[in-house]
Amino acid sequence: MLLDETLHSFEANHNLLRVWQPRCQRRHTKANIVARSACKQHERTHTGELPYTCEYCRKSFSHLSRYQIHERTHSGEKPYKCKHCRKCFGQLVNCQKHERIHTGKKPYTCNHCNKSFNSSSHCKRHERIHTGVRPHTCKHSKKGFRHLANCKEHERIHTGEKPYMCKHCKKGFSDHTSCKQHEQTHTGEKPYECRHCERCFSRSSNCKRHEKTHTGVKPFTCKHCDRGFGRLSDCQRHERTHTGEKPYACKHCNKCFSQLGSCKEHERTHTGEKPCTCKHCNKCFGRSSDCKRHERTHTGEKLHTCKHCNKHLSSLSHCNELTQERHRIQALLDKRCTITHCFSDARTKVEARGILAPLGSRFLKLCHIKTRAHQLL
Repeated sequence: MLLDETLHSFEANHNLLRVWQPRCQRRHTKANIVARSACKQHERTHTGELPYTCEYCRKSFSHLSRYQIHERTHSGEKPYKCKHCRKCFGQLVNCQKHERIHTGKKPYTCNHCNKSFNSSSHCKRHERIHTGVRPHTCKHSKKGFRHLANCKEHERIHTGEKPYMCKHCKKGFSDHTSCKQHEQTHTGEKPYECRHCERCFSRSSNCKRHEKTHTGVKPFTCKHCDRGFGRLSDCQRHERTHTGEKPYACKHCNKCFSQLGSCKEHERTHTGEKPCTCKHCNKCFGRSSDCKRHERTHTGEKLHTCKHCNKHLSSLSHCNELTQERHRIQALLDKRCTITHCFSDARTKVEARGILAPLGSRFLKLCHIKTRAHQLL
């Protein structure tokens, strides 16, 4: 009798757990789905039903929770606050991930190199570097990517879509990160600080790369010459010097380049685009390096030092081979006989001819014995 009652009770409870069955006949136990709403959500993966629509952009969602998270991107609501720095987030998982930066907790470990991460997604993304898996493919060029976000950003190169716009100059960008980094050129914000020397950076990647100059860590090694690098992109760029690969082609003249940055700079010679603007006089430049060099004419900053005379110069080009030749000429001419104003020996004359001849009179004017030097030539 007792056994019959026990079996009847078990059968009743088991049927209760199976009362909400999806159309795919998948049976849901207490371990996975115990509510009707959860069962309905699962059925939508089969039917494609999207009952929740955003009022701002009309994007639709199958889950109420995903719809609510999306709406916060429009409303700006951030209900989750970090316990350590009071920074706010729109999603609880992002808040928890951020708090691990303060606590130093890294619960996820790579199966290949035992490197630890504070989030599961970062760990999986890193493991693809070892496995070489590229699960996301571009619809237009069939190029493979390790991350879905990178694949979507790449596809916008083909479509020309630029959904992110700068608040200050209305310039469009294909990804959110580039837009934020551009806005910092207007605000001057540098939120990332080096842990070793307190130098600040506008980009997290630049800050991390700089910190490696203190630690000396170079985890990436060239396959051809075993040279070490702090960044994977630097290592890949270096390897192209061995292979001769030039994967980036100009859209206008089909000239190829080994670096994307060099290709973009070259394309501006065709389009005439000058995106870099001087902070002091609003003069525009096609290259960032040219703009920075120009800005030093306003600030008077001199970053480079001549190896021969320790003179400080604002441009690296002023320390080039031609400048070094000028010092060599001066050193030779300083060997002259102070009484007769002639060179001390025939060997010095020959050496002086070899250096002075190709340079012409430009640097001879700098020499206080130019008359005698002209006689030599």
